[in-house]
Amino acid sequence: MLTQRDVFAAPPVVPPALDDPQLFFSRELSWLEFNDRVLEEALDRSTPLLERLKFVAIFGTNLDEFFMIRVAAIKQQIEAQVVRRSEDGRMPAEHLAAISERLRQSLGKQMPLLSEELLPALETHGIRIVRVAELDEETQLALERTFDDRLFPVLTPLAVDSGHPFPYISNLSLSLAVELEEPSAEGVELHFARVKIPPTLPRFVPVESAPAGERWFVLLEDLIAHHLDALFPGMTVREAYLFRVTRDADLDLQEDEADDLLRAIESELQRRRFGEPVRLEIEHGMPEYMRDFLLQALDLSEVDCYEVDGLMALSDLWQIVGLPDYETLRDAPFMPAIPRALRGKTDLFSQIRESDVLLHHPYESFDPVVQFLQQAAEDDQVLAIKATLYRTSGKNSPIVRALLEAAENEKQVAVVIELKARFDEENNIEWAKRLERAGAHVVYGFPGQKVHAKTLLVVRQEDDGIRRYMHFGTGNYNEKTARLYTDLSLFTCRPELGEDVTQLFNALTGFSKVKDYEDLLVAPVTLRREMLSMIDRETEHAREGRPAGIHAKLNALTDPDIVRALYRASQAGVKIDLLIRGMCILRPGIPGVSETITVKSIVGRFLEHSRIYIFENGDDREVYMSSADWMGRNLDRRVELGVPVMDPVLAEVLTSQILNVLLSDNVKSRLLLPNGSYQRRTAQDGEMHINAQRIFLQQAQSA
Repeated sequence: MLTQRDVFAAPPVVPPALDDPQLFFSRELSWLEFNDRVLEEALDRSTPLLERLKFVAIFGTNLDEFFMIRVAAIKQQIEAQVVRRSEDGRMPAEHLAAISERLRQSLGKQMPLLSEELLPALETHGIRIVRVAELDEETQLALERTFDDRLFPVLTPLAVDSGHPFPYISNLSLSLAVELEEPSAEGVELHFARVKIPPTLPRFVPVESAPAGERWFVLLEDLIAHHLDALFPGMTVREAYLFRVTRDADLDLQEDEADDLLRAIESELQRRRFGEPVRLEIEHGMPEYMRDFLLQALDLSEVDCYEVDGLMALSDLWQIVGLPDYETLRDAPFMPAIPRALRGKTDLFSQIRESDVLLHHPYESFDPVVQFLQQAAEDDQVLAIKATLYRTSGKNSPIVRALLEAAENEKQVAVVIELKARFDEENNIEWAKRLERAGAHVVYGFPGQKVHAKTLLVVRQEDDGIRRYMHFGTGNYNEKTARLYTDLSLFTCRPELGEDVTQLFNALTGFSKVKDYEDLLVAPVTLRREMLSMIDRETEHAREGRPAGIHAKLNALTDPDIVRALYRASQAGVKIDLLIRGMCILRPGIPGVSETITVKSIVGRFLEHSRIYIFENGDDREVYMSSADWMGRNLDRRVELGVPVMDPVLAEVLTSQILNVLLSDNVKSRLLLPNGSYQRRTAQDGEMHINAQRIFLQQAQSA
């Protein structure tokens, strides 16, 4: 018999199918949310002033790369008339419109922040950006001499008319659009010209006569605009407005047809600056006719045009951020610590034989990584050194110098250099040539794949036989970024890992077709399969009532298959804690789908870059550090490593003393909400303030 309660009870909630677009966030819009979190750090008045300016520079630099790569890819899809929808249900043109709408909201916060808050605040400390017209006559004359001596000889005004086609505008270059009047028999004739702002000169030109103790600058484009008459004698300059073009900068290699990958990439780098336009930035107040003329000449539409009310090309702010002195306007300096296990040790091999060693950068120094390789280069017992290099620190890299020394010392040196490491291609080409000249075996990676794994293998002849020493990292072999990015290093000489790494290098340098590895997770061979298997295993544990849990720290989560596996695990009751710095297409907190999933993001002083995977696995927890995010490119199109942390003490350090502290952060952490926005976490009444990065700094300094 039906009761009144039965009749009026709410129908049970039927969870959506796991391929429902409503369960996925847009990858691109999620990235814009991340960049907004960067901007939040600039908005935070508790952050030192020059650090706030640094975050504005990062915000702008990030956007440039976003347009050069992500927006360029969407435009290519539109051009190719791609009709497949993204996981969140959008067609490419819909995505482009959504990006444009969302980004304008962010720019509406960034532009007044810089012009109305940060630059005026800098003025109170004697750092001023002034207009040439505001300066006294004597100072203007001094700047005119600077223009005559340093600028006038390198400027090339380009006319645009029936005899002069619209000039090529190189990627990310600043230009002045100039309208001119010329007297004629019929009255006044109008002309249009473009003047490129020289990218080889500093954007902020010092004013030498600034008051004592102050630093004044004029913008390079303002100095040029103030003297445009010198470039167009006999004409009258009516108007001049700044603009900037962003182009597709992704390499388009036909690798199957490239007999020599190095030469192919060198050629493609020359073409990078000639990619198709994807964005036009114009100075606030530019007349509509001039804007329309530029859009038409560049074959862009209004959705691609962004009016900038303030400073353009924010990446140039690094010149101001890097000014000497002003230490009170920066984060307190710190010296990365040497862990107790390595202090005073000149023989790293003996220490690694005793036990595995884990380093947490930048809190702990990167120097032991360099020392490890330098010791190997000089050690008579070392027979061979093998390394993967994705990004290094440029022309003076101590890592590459050690490899060169090893080759010169007639050790067998094999280096896999990823020539396709985006925006580091030129550095890597130069290092590849130098290593080859020194006698090293150099491999340029695989067609269609990037080698993103970070590992060093040292083969040493010892009294009891051959021993293999290894370094695994989550970050690049770059001692400079090791002070800015949070990453992990693991030293070990475990034979089982040595077997796997040897197999990996055989696959990278030869024709070995390894189909499985004993302990390492290797993309694109086993990593995806093992990740899905481990997630499914946690799902089964939960269904059977055994301890289950997934805890992961990543830069990005954009792979739909991984997301669906996590949804299935959540439906089985698995508690899932994700710390994802950037893009995340998973939607947490959906009833019947993702109720047990929490997603947090930390943006702070250091760039969170390490990747950690932890699976509870009943009562047999497994802990991994990795070079790979949960993205299609990492799992399928790159060579990546997931490295098991086998030492139980180090596994506990990684779990309890690193990841759990990060997940507990309530100062720099944000919580992803079901609607796709992020909510800043704050300490509740009586709750201790936990700034994970600050805690790690304090621990390292006091250890």
